[in-house]
Amino acid sequence: MKILVLAAAMIMVLSSVAFAAEKPQKQVDYKNAARQAGLRGKKLREAAPETMQAFGGLAGAVLKEGALSLKTKELIALMLGLQAHCEMCINSHVQNAIKAGVTREELAEALGVAVLMGGGPSSAYAGIVLEAYDQFSAK
Repeated sequence: MKILVLAAAMIMVLSSVAFAAEKPQKQVDYKNAARQAGLRGKKLREAAPETMQAFGGLAGAVLKEGALSLKTKELIALMLGLQAHCEMCINSHVQNAIKAGVTREELAEALGVAVLMGGGPSSAYAGIVLEAYDQFSAK
């Protein structure tokens, strides 16, 4: 009986994997996602203005040139967003990293460190980061 249950479970898993592999993946429009995040952020600033003003002040104090360059700080923020599996964080910090002058090669190297430390889940989100970078850096 146990063998039948295991066999049935394996068939279900394999068929779901095969089905998932057949479905075409839709590419995310990160520019549209950024617009949507901006609208959500506006609503939050209206609902909790003091909190969001304080958060903005913290971001302003941290994300500027110092002992670490802004480029380095944006790469750190982006890798932390990746590790947190926060697509909105990734979206925001990819844009900021591009503005700070992060190249695709620098990004790829930082992603290697993120994958080293985070394993398989980080490798999945690393692809999201590269896709967002390519969309935002396209002319």
